[in-house]
Order: sequence, then structure tokens, then C-alpha cells
Amino acid sequence: MGSQEFSLFQTAPHKRSLLHRAPSLIADGFLFVGGAAMALSLVWALISFINPSSTFDTIITYDTTPQGPDLGYDPPEPTFYDDPNLSYSVGEAIENWDEKRREWLRVHPSFGVGDRIVLVTGSQPSVCKNPVGDHLQLRLFKNKVDYCRFHGCEVFYNNVLLDPKGTGFWAKYPILRAAMVAHPEAEWIYWVDSDAIFTDMEFKVPLEKYKDHNLVVHGWWHMVKQQSWTSVNAGVFLIRNCQWSLDFIDEWASMGPQGLAKEKWGEIQKSLLKDKLYPGSDDQSALIYLLLKQRQKWGDKVYLESEYNFQSYWLGVVDGLDNITKGYAEVDREMGKLRRRHAEKVSEFYGEMREQYMKDKGMWRENVRRPFVTHFTGCEPCSGDYNPTYTWEDCWNGMQKALNFADNQVLRRYGFVHPDLLNSLLVTPLPFDFPA
Repeated sequence: MGSQEFSLFQTAPHKRSLLHRAPSLIADGFLFVGGAAMALSLVWALISFINPSSTFDTIITYDTTPQGPDLGYDPPEPTFYDDPNLSYSVGEAIENWDEKRREWLRVHPSFGVGDRIVLVTGSQPSVCKNPVGDHLQLRLFKNKVDYCRFHGCEVFYNNVLLDPKGTGFWAKYPILRAAMVAHPEAEWIYWVDSDAIFTDMEFKVPLEKYKDHNLVVHGWWHMVKQQSWTSVNAGVFLIRNCQWSLDFIDEWASMGPQGLAKEKWGEIQKSLLKDKLYPGSDDQSALIYLLLKQRQKWGDKVYLESEYNFQSYWLGVVDGLDNITKGYAEVDREMGKLRRRHAEKVSEFYGEMREQYMKDKGMWRENVRRPFVTHFTGCEPCSGDYNPTYTWEDCWNGMQKALNFADNQVLRRYGFVHPDLLNSLLVTPLPFDFPA
């Protein structure tokens, strides 16, 4: 027969049905389960030998040990809070504050030691006279909450006068004093005027740079020596929670309405600073006076920051925000890692990556990088008053642009953006891999 005929009569190999294989599968299953149980028993015996207190639950459950500060417990050991003579008010001296803070941290070890920041800001107790004032105050507050959510700081928003005499720009000092006492866990208190806007939401304050200082203010020492009223700005500053700062605040505030000679201090400041605008005593003039007349006592611990926009005057910023937006889009096009979608909680990581890339490219400079804080000095959103050298429309449009510029950095984490910085109502979704 040919090969074809032979193939027709060949017997195919016998195939066992699933029914015939069932006993074998069951046996194999018992062998597997038995082997796994034996392996688990050996592992358990080894763990029990190493740590006799172990239980089966500790192996298969997640670690539920609280992470970070323990907010649910206050030890019974007495602290400075138990002193009936403790005062939260400016002018009431606190002694040995550094030791008292250290003792509080010792009995509250879960708070550890670190550069915790409490951001303090606020507004007046009454309703705003400006029809859009309360709306603006809400957006200005939201901006600060957004920034602190990015960077893990806490916010204290105050809208009462802790000292009835401390009005206007002098209202902040009783708040700062009380905040220091209320937050012994915080190393820094960060005062930000209500009309100041964070316009670089990713930027992290370089606290290590200020490790030898207790007060950080935007300004220039050479202008202080020239006795210029614009040599510093007292609307945004960092102050360390320490004895030096408590003493400094008492000295600073003594030149205001909380002191005994407010009228005298206005005259002294006016004679010292020829470009001073206000006839009365103000906190900015008082700060410059202390830096000039008591520099040996205070100056070594004061850092005047001018290397980046610790705070910027808004008129020099808002018209350039559209170009800065375009510049950052170009950076993101060049570096694909920056376009990657990510959780809001890791924004600092991408901010540091972008900062390093721009430094390497020579782009980390004024008018190219985002201004850190834009301060609307001369625009009073609540009262509606403004410097007569510009209009309220200038103030309104400037604040809209700055707020939406900052908000875009937040909204991007949620997949949206304001395409027009002057239109707060309009948002559009961002495509994947934007802006490739």
C-alpha cells in the first residue's frame, strides 16, 4: 500500500477524557495544598522563634501604627500652658521661651523637631465695603490654602482684632505673638498679607538658607543704609518661633498704637525716611528704623531676601504673566517628564525638577521664572480704595490675572485650565501629554 492508504488505517493515540483525569487532578491539588501548608508552617515557626510575641494577625494585616504627630493625646506632664501668668498678648513678656518650647516638644515626641510652618493671614471683622471685596477675600484665602496643601504647612486665618488698638497694618503683631504661643510645634510663622498672592505654587521656601536667621523679609541692605522707605516690605515675612522673635515683636509693635508714643514715632520715621508716604507711624518704617538704629542688637538675625521674588510689586508682574505661561509651556515641551500626570501630593517633586532644569538652561531669572509672591500693595480689595496713580480696574484685572495664573497650576492637577487669565469663569479640559 502507498503511504496514503497506510495513513488511513493508522490508529490515533488514545486521549483521556476529563472524567478519567479527575482523580489525578484531585490528587495533585491535595499535594499542592499540603506542600503550601507545610511551607507556611515552617515560615511561621521561624518567625515565632525570632519574635515570640508575633501573632498571625501581625503578618497578614497592614501596620496601623499612627504616622506623624499624635493629635489624640496630650500628656499629663505640666507645660508652660499650665502657668496662670502666661499671656498671649504683645507687651506681656514671656521669658525662656526657647526652653519652654523644647520642654513641650520633649513631652510631645511625636511632633519631632523640624521646620514646620504655620502660615498666618487674615482680614477685618466686618463685611467689605467693596461689592466684590468678600469675593476677592475668599479667592485670596483659597490661594494660600492651595499653596499650603501643596507644601504641607498649616494655615491660621484670623478676622478679629486681638488688640483693639492694633488696627491696619499693626493688627498682625498680636496675631503673630498669639500664633507663636499656640503653635510650639512650629519652627516658623509665615505672615502673608491678605492682598498677597502665591504665583509660584510649586516653589518651596529654602528654609535651610535661613538656618542662622530669625526674620526673613524682602529687601536690600544697601537701600536700608540709604534710608529708603521702599528698602523692605513688611507685608510678607518669615519669623522664627523663638525668644528673639518674641522680643523683636514687642520692640517692633511698641512703635505702633500698642505703644505709648505713636505720634512721636511717626515724626521720627518721617524725618529718617525722606520718601515715606504716611505721616503716622507704620510697621514698615518701624522695621527700617530698627535695622538702622539698632542693627547691632537685631541685624545679624535679619535676612533681607533679594535673590528671588520673595514678594513682588504687582505692577511689575501682571503684564508679563502670559509670556511666563508660554515660557513654562516650552520647558514642558522640552522635558517630557514634566508633562507626566501626577498626584497633587507629589507636586514638590516636579517643582524641584522644573527648577533644576530651568537653572541648568539659564532660565531661572526674573521675568522668566514665575514670581513667588505677587503683592497688590496699593490695591485694597475689601474697601475698594486704591493708589490714585492707577485705577480700580487696573487692580481688579491684575488680581484676576494673578489669581488665575496661580489657579492654573492647581487646576492642572485636576485636568483643567483657565485658557484666558482674565476670564475666571471659563475652564477647559487638558489633553493627555499637554503641552506636547
